[in-house]
Amino acid sequence: MYSFQELIAQFVQQFDQQHFPQEPATLYNAASHILKIGGKRIRPVLALMGNELFDTIHADAWQVGNAVELFHNFTLIHDDIMDKAPIRRNNPTVHTLYGEPAAILAGDAMLIYVYECLNKVQARYKQKIISVFNKAAIQVCEGQQIDMDLEAMDPAQVQYDDYVNMIALKTSVLLAASLQLGAIIGGGSEGNQGHLYNFGKNVGIAFQIQDDYLDAFGDPEKFGKQQGGDILANKKTFLLLKALELCNPTQRTRLRELLDSSPDDKVPQVLELFHDCRVDEWAEKEKERFQQKAFDSLEEIAVLSARKKPLQELADFLLSRQQ
Repeated sequence: MYSFQELIAQFVQQFDQQHFPQEPATLYNAASHILKIGGKRIRPVLALMGNELFDTIHADAWQVGNAVELFHNFTLIHDDIMDKAPIRRNNPTVHTLYGEPAAILAGDAMLIYVYECLNKVQARYKQKIISVFNKAAIQVCEGQQIDMDLEAMDPAQVQYDDYVNMIALKTSVLLAASLQLGAIIGGGSEGNQGHLYNFGKNVGIAFQIQDDYLDAFGDPEKFGKQQGGDILANKKTFLLLKALELCNPTQRTRLRELLDSSPDDKVPQVLELFHDCRVDEWAEKEKERFQQKAFDSLEEIAVLSARKKPLQELADFLLSRQQ
């Protein structure tokens, strides 16, 4: 069996190629830009690992991995437009370089290429593969819309469970579905597919808690985004929602004042309040809670423990990352 580092290297080697025609150049250069600036390639590797958990890696798993990675990058192009984000992976976002119309079309074209990849898998499980993928793709769109709906609400109206549900849809289901897609190819039973899906879903929630934490407290040079971007955008993150719950009345009033204004030192002021409320410590414990739920599901999968080790190592790596 391969480690996730080995699979990432193998996937990158076969994925880093020209995926699109040359003309029209504006369209396909825009689509190629986000692929060229890299990324962790975690989702396609999960598809490979889901396959290898039950059997040797089949050629179809690489096609599914390509599809998942193209879909993920399609969502990033459109998300960056909606978030008005200037930077992605320490590079200008697609719409910043090529304009919003080209970025929208590039994302649309990339989505079509996703199905070109999925249509190459064997007929005996193609219908199941496309069904699982479509469900996840729809949920990702639902999660993004819920995220935008939450942004328009007063933070006091947003319940913590609503935010967790949004994250599960927007972020976790694609991680979980990637694993399940690989398991389908590897011949995993329905029960094992379900446990593997739950493992991925809970790792995804823990991953987002870590992502919210790094946006606030991480090193922007390592993280690849401007520090405090979520704070500047008044995004309802795990940290903000819990801070509003944990702060004393004086701190809460100050935090609400900062949410309603944009002083030059807004980020450091909010971070100081987060520290004072000890929400950074809470985030670490909450991440560990979802991580344990993930490992409980992994334990339920009926394969030898040695075959699960790469997945456990990957989860540990994702949830201890600083970028």
